Amino acid sequence: MTYTSLQILWFILIAALWIGFQFLEGFDFGVGMLLPFFGKKDIERRAIINAIGPTWDGNEVWLLIAGSATFATFPQWYATMFSGFYLIVFLLIVGLIMRGISFEYRSKDASPMWRNMFDWMIAIGSFLSSFILGTIFANLAAGVPINQDMMYTGNLLTLLNPYGLLGGLTTVAVFLLHGVNFLSLKLDGDLRQRANVLAKQLWVFASVVYLALGIYTYIAGFWAKGIIDPGIAPIAAVVVLLVAGVFINNKQEGWAFIFVGLNIILTQVTFFSMIFPNVMISSTNPAWSLTIYNASASQYSLTVMSVAALIFFPVILAYQGWSYYMFRKRITTDKKTLVY
Repeated sequence: MTYTSLQILWFILIAALWIGFQFLEGFDFGVGMLLPFFGKKDIERRAIINAIGPTWDGNEVWLLIAGSATFATFPQWYATMFSGFYLIVFLLIVGLIMRGISFEYRSKDASPMWRNMFDWMIAIGSFLSSFILGTIFANLAAGVPINQDMMYTGNLLTLLNPYGLLGGLTTVAVFLLHGVNFLSLKLDGDLRQRANVLAKQLWVFASVVYLALGIYTYIAGFWAKGIIDPGIAPIAAVVVLLVAGVFINNKQEGWAFIFVGLNIILTQVTFFSMIFPNVMISSTNPAWSLTIYNASASQYSLTVMSVAALIFFPVILAYQGWSYYMFRKRITTDKKTLVY
């Protein structure tokens, strides 16, 4: 393959890794945020945690691979973003650590105070991770201050602008809906019925904030640049989210989960389509933007990484597919079947 073809290929592969992470970890975060509110009793919270317990850490592997792949294939992108976004990425990591610790330690003691503390840590960590993830992607779509030396010149407050905050809120809302749809697929009995009811309410919330973000993006992004037709992906993203409401109201849980998942996928497709061939758009001067051409590693590095991806990527997909197949059964509040 030519050097240019490899650069484009790896942009697509990194996009696919982020899409996989947000689709899988999205419902994990959603379930985590709902935990102390949806679970009224300890036995119910244990059932909720058991719904994601066997797979949550495997879902986070996609984030590690996306970061590692960025470091290996687009080192300048990695250097600029992870150094410039150091504080906000640090908060993201804090949220992820809070979740991981809590999953492991909440059942080490039967004390209600002990378990309640870790349940709230799961919720806070999930919210923090979701909100920051949305804020980061919104800022990358809008552009951030980068100088001619490919250095980020803003700070943490620069990223906490209205568009970035709306992106964070939208991500939280969609992940909450994705999470409750997942619970309706995994839980049984009264918890399943309550999940179906809550999904209707969260769908309204998610739809409102998603439409607000879509309108903001169109006016400030596409329309401001003279683009009347934004393409099929963003329109389809809105449509599938609205159609998901029909399935939710009809208690077609599988289709509801699939369509909200499609919304997440199409949103990410829209994001990466908007910035291509850039990887970080400079709001200071578009000529100083990082692109797949000036931020990439050598042709040899991209070739070696391509061979590695060809070998290991199918293995990861097969393992994750096997994990979800093995833990496909619904979960009840029967103490004999609960682990966490």
